[in-house]
Amino acid sequence: MSSPSVRADRTTVLTDAWRAVRRSAVAFKWLVTGLLIGLLAICVLAIVVLTGLLCIVGVGLLLIPAMLGLVRRVAELERRRLRVSGHPVQMPYDALPRGVREAWRTAVHDSTSRRDLKWLASYAVVGTFVGGVALQVVANAVQALTFPAWWRLVPSGDATLVNGLVSVSTWKGAWAAMAMGAVWLILAVALNPMLLRMQSAPGLRWLPPDPTLDWSTRVAELTATRAAALDAHALELRRIERALHDGAQNRLVTVAVLAGAAQRSMEHDPVRAAEILERVQSSAESALAELRSVVRSILPPVLENGGLDGALSALAAQSPVPARLSVTTGRLPASVETTAYFAVAEALTNVAKHSGATRASVVVTTQGEMLQVLVEDDGHGGAQVREGSGLAGIARRAEAHDGTLTVSSPAGGPTVVEVKLPCAS
Repeated sequence: MSSPSVRADRTTVLTDAWRAVRRSAVAFKWLVTGLLIGLLAICVLAIVVLTGLLCIVGVGLLLIPAMLGLVRRVAELERRRLRVSGHPVQMPYDALPRGVREAWRTAVHDSTSRRDLKWLASYAVVGTFVGGVALQVVANAVQALTFPAWWRLVPSGDATLVNGLVSVSTWKGAWAAMAMGAVWLILAVALNPMLLRMQSAPGLRWLPPDPTLDWSTRVAELTATRAAALDAHALELRRIERALHDGAQNRLVTVAVLAGAAQRSMEHDPVRAAEILERVQSSAESALAELRSVVRSILPPVLENGGLDGALSALAAQSPVPARLSVTTGRLPASVETTAYFAVAEALTNVAKHSGATRASVVVTTQGEMLQVLVEDDGHGGAQVREGSGLAGIARRAEAHDGTLTVSSPAGGPTVVEVKLPCAS
């Protein structure tokens, strides 16, 4: 029998191998997606070249606005792929030009458009080639591994490997091809993450904003976000102050008054004093309950102890409307978890109070460095973000973290509340 240390080493090796396979499978998925974007980039690059040639005779000037729109759409597809695969890339676009003169000025002088065009030219070559290599390696592995199962079913001379470069006509060669398939598979597992980095390089180089870009717009956004954070903090302090003043403080005043009355009645009317002391105990317990409620509203202990998954499970279990929960994320920064928790709590409260729904669902996932929270119900819809509403409170909390709130609630439903929060540590 093998020793515990040997078994532990085997378990570690198997775990590492499985992680490598999963990492390679995910990389292959994004490589194939990048290959499709690369093929689209080739088509758009041909349109760009054609537009440039037509500009010589003047006709292409009329096509520049449409051409820039196509380039932006393809570039945004690549930015979305990079964001979802773990590389958050943003680009602040100005509105597309309308007139011929403005379109020409944008194409020639706008740094954002120039960077998009540089990405398009480089990615049409690099992205397509790298994606094709990854697809070829995996296709070779699948073809070789399954070779013994099908090589006798095809006409003589068609049983080939590696795009017809290697021909096999015997069982010995078929089994050798299967062994070669294992080598191809190992090669795919090892190469896919590296190929994905190569394919993503043009996008990471050209699709972020120009380092020399005027950041006044971003500064204005951060200023507004900071103001929203301060407003949210002030509102939270006022809520806590009202909860303490109207709840626990009043009950503690009652305890002090009743305790004084009990003390005065102790000698003259012991029975009356005992009744008052019972009321003192009841008021003290109510004050403690109020204090516990306020403390939990600041940072619920279940959130700190059980993480976001455990805290949301408790919320879903307590929801008057049956709620299905799916959480596929690990531990996050405490401020992000707290914001997500209160967003779900407020959304489920709105579902119970206003939607008329019979069921709800809560889905929490991470996409790159963004936490996405989706709360959906089958109610009658019509939810809006109005000042003073619970949804407005969610929006303030999200904006304080540089996040966003999106509400889709057409008449008749369903209502979908989406909160996105940056969650990088």
